[in-house]
Amino acid sequence: MQLHTRTWGEGDRVALLIHGIMSDHRTWRRVGPALAGLGYRVIAVDLRGHGASGRGEYSPELYADDVAETLPAGAELAIGHSLGGLTLSLAVDRLKPRRAVFSDPAWSLAAMEGVGPEILAQFKSAPREQIQALNPRWEEADVDVELQTLAVWDEATALSLGPLVGADLMPAAPVVPSLVQLADPSVLISPERAEVLTSRGFEVRSVSGAGHTIHRDDFDGFMTSLEGWI
Repeated sequence: MQLHTRTWGEGDRVALLIHGIMSDHRTWRRVGPALAGLGYRVIAVDLRGHGASGRGEYSPELYADDVAETLPAGAELAIGHSLGGLTLSLAVDRLKPRRAVFSDPAWSLAAMEGVGPEILAQFKSAPREQIQALNPRWEEADVDVELQTLAVWDEATALSLGPLVGADLMPAAPVVPSLVQLADPSVLISPERAEVLTSRGFEVRSVSGAGHTIHRDDFDGFMTSLEGWI
């Protein structure tokens, strides 16, 4: 499936951005322009079931196929957040970026065992007050974006995650030089799993005090954590 994309900048270097579940390209409203300011042409996708992209069947493998079909291979940089991190890890051998950043990637959904995909799907109707309470460090513009993206999100994408709950989705090794950027604490990557990733050849950095959506919870910390990678 060809995905809807949003581009910032006209630089010679290309950066790819892949959002997490419930979101779309608008989650990168600060990251896209910031990278463009560093000389990148930044391309962000809407995964299937999100934003202005098409609907259909949902699985990480299909997300990865779509991304590989839509985005150019050989980019300087690729960043995937949460479900986007899982998607990037499944497409990285085809996208072949020079560097990959996995921002609090969904390589373990064990945290969902107490929540369940059905509860996650119900978040589609979350009111502003609930979003603000769950994300007290977000700017009002990010709350606005969250409400807008939830309105067009297909909650069936959440229900499709059921078979993956409890599965170990961590890559055996990085395909390209790779940074794993973690929230503090991360509900998806435990300290023990972070050590395993380090032993497998990934660089692992945490952003102190940041929640799961690091780039919205602590934009400055997110960008600082990328030093040497962007």
